[in-house]
Amino acid sequence: MTTPAEQQTSTPTRPLAMASRVLLFVALAVLLCAALLATMLQNSIEAHFAEQDAGELQAVAHSVLHTLQDPTLGPQQHHASLHQVLTGHHQTYYLVLDATEKPALSADGADLTPLFRLTRAVEQITPADLVSWQQAEHTYRGAILQGPNGLRIAVAMEMEFHLHYLHLLRWTLWLTIAAAVALILLAAWFGVRQGLLPLRHLSNDIRQISAERLHVRLEPSQVPVELAELVQSFNQMIENLQQGFARLSEFSADIAHELRTPLSNLITQTQVSLSKERSLEEYRELLYSNLEEQERLARMVSDMLWLAKTEHGLHKLQLEPVDLASMCQQLFEFFDVIADEKNVQLQYEGPALTIDADKLMLQRALSNLLSNAIRHAAAHSTVRIKVTSEITQVDIRVINQGLVIAAEHLPRLFERFYRADPSRQRHSEGAGLGLAMVKSIVELHGAQINASSVLKNSQEPNQAQTEFVLHWPQ
Repeated sequence: MTTPAEQQTSTPTRPLAMASRVLLFVALAVLLCAALLATMLQNSIEAHFAEQDAGELQAVAHSVLHTLQDPTLGPQQHHASLHQVLTGHHQTYYLVLDATEKPALSADGADLTPLFRLTRAVEQITPADLVSWQQAEHTYRGAILQGPNGLRIAVAMEMEFHLHYLHLLRWTLWLTIAAAVALILLAAWFGVRQGLLPLRHLSNDIRQISAERLHVRLEPSQVPVELAELVQSFNQMIENLQQGFARLSEFSADIAHELRTPLSNLITQTQVSLSKERSLEEYRELLYSNLEEQERLARMVSDMLWLAKTEHGLHKLQLEPVDLASMCQQLFEFFDVIADEKNVQLQYEGPALTIDADKLMLQRALSNLLSNAIRHAAAHSTVRIKVTSEITQVDIRVINQGLVIAAEHLPRLFERFYRADPSRQRHSEGAGLGLAMVKSIVELHGAQINASSVLKNSQEPNQAQTEFVLHWPQ
């Protein structure tokens, strides 16, 4: 006995709603694209700043070098001249080391000696040569230019302005991305809701269809093109259901009629026999008559159960090689007496072919077809089983000469209890399930069956050649 906790655990998880799936994918796509765009923009701005800084530091380094090499200036005038040079470069510093690694000239305000440990001197300052370091709560970016006679000129600048701008830019970008994502998700939610509105209308229309309104069909032109195929499939399903209900109603009426006749016979005969005293012989005849009706009922019920099991796949095929000629000869021997009573000849035409089939089922199918052909054959005619072979299939034809079957009846001959002539009652003709059983057996083997009835000539009205053809795959 399962506990409520176990029942709750075994309950399958409901799939995520379609709207939630769409919103989730949209959110992920927007976030990825926005993050990629923001990263590219931020990297581009940082690269631009680095290029700008490299150019400015290169200009400062060359100004320092040019001042040092100016013969008109003395050592005492270098500092004043460089101060004027750096006036246009905000928070820029320099440090010159001579060939003996001693400071020769420097700007006040920053110690650039760590720069010599972080990088090497280069001939031309590029963005790739810039290094950054932090000192006394300040961040610097700089490089070292290689001068003549062993001089090395370290130049650097404070990065607070850049860092502040990048920090502000980063926050602005991500706040903008968050706002854009929220706005896009809101628009996507509204779009999904409006997009699913036809589906909700379609659901309401479907809800109106019931067993009493199976004639109602949905209009594909009234829905978006994406739902047109769904509507057509639904209409096809309703069409199949309507046909199924119609066949079920007909089947119920037919089976009620088929069962009523033998039951009425049993009841009537029993009532008549009990109305007065009868002799032992009369009671014996009554019992034999009742037994005949009961056997007919039993056959009908047995055939119906067999058909039900076949349609639900409960019968498993036992395939084996079957010799058609040998099986047909055995059937001829079984039906020989019945054929003699109707003055009908039985004949087999064709080579001795072997097919893979369930022997008992195939024998039952051919027996039903042969019995049906003999029953409706004209006197002094021949019932033939003709076998021909093709590349992919074997055709088994059961042919008889008799009354023509109208074309409108041919497709329905394999339905249960169907009568081509509704006025005709079944007594010794069988329960009306033989051809339905044949079709079930044939389809269970993956084969096909069809029927045709063609007039022989105009001089013999209603005399036709009727064929039941089994197309059996090889």
